[in-house]
Amino acid sequence: MTERHLIALDLDGTLLKDDKTISSKTKEIIQRAKADGHIVMIATGRPYRSSEMYYRELELDTPIVNFNGAFMHHPRNPNWGYYHEPLDVKVAKDIVEACRSFQFHNIIAEVIDDVYIHYHDEKLLDIFSFGNPKITTGDLLNFLHDSPTSMLIHTEEDQLQKIRDHLSVVHAEVIEQRSWAAPWHVIEIIKVGLNKAVGLKKAADYFGIPTERIVAFGDEDNDLEMLEYAGHGIAMGNAIDQVKNIANDVTLSNEEDGVGEYLAELLNIKF
Repeated sequence: MTERHLIALDLDGTLLKDDKTISSKTKEIIQRAKADGHIVMIATGRPYRSSEMYYRELELDTPIVNFNGAFMHHPRNPNWGYYHEPLDVKVAKDIVEACRSFQFHNIIAEVIDDVYIHYHDEKLLDIFSFGNPKITTGDLLNFLHDSPTSMLIHTEEDQLQKIRDHLSVVHAEVIEQRSWAAPWHVIEIIKVGLNKAVGLKKAADYFGIPTERIVAFGDEDNDLEMLEYAGHGIAMGNAIDQVKNIANDVTLSNEEDGVGEYLAELLNIKF
């Protein structure tokens, strides 16, 4: 048998096609990799409730990284450990306060599966109700009492950089911030020092896999640290330039079985 690899998969724009499904070819190659003894895990910015369906579809039995590393657990093994590092609630409220000086559409705070939405918004309620979380709508300064796992600020393109600059000046020591790809102008905030690589390292240490046998796939700026940490950091064909520049290799896009094709080649899976 070839030596075991640890394979870390981002979901949106990577494992998932644009219609949010996993292609049958990529799924088949992942199943073959697992049958050969390789370890497959998901590392995503999504909460667990909206990634669980893919975890089940791939029949995984591994830890999962959610909220870009702010939450990690093993769905099938409660004894594995439960890592939750939220943002201090005082910092979260300072950020809500600061946003009042800027124009923004909404602010969403998530405490694992509890969702707090600053302004009532049907479209957001629709998006965030996936997986049936407890949703509270209303001024976060009044309603948010627990430290949030993650915060999202939804704004306009021309305000995005202004808000990010302000957060950099005021909160650089305590937060990590990223922005989403168009068409969503969203700033995502988690506690400082957290990213997908932090979660991936916990899994690698647990399974005893050295970095040179870690393969990680991603397409966005929340994948940068994970791809840098992995011995094989693989950018999708549709990835942003920043990701392609730090990756060891670039595969096909998420619409062209980029993950499956690369794994078949690397792990010598005949298809």
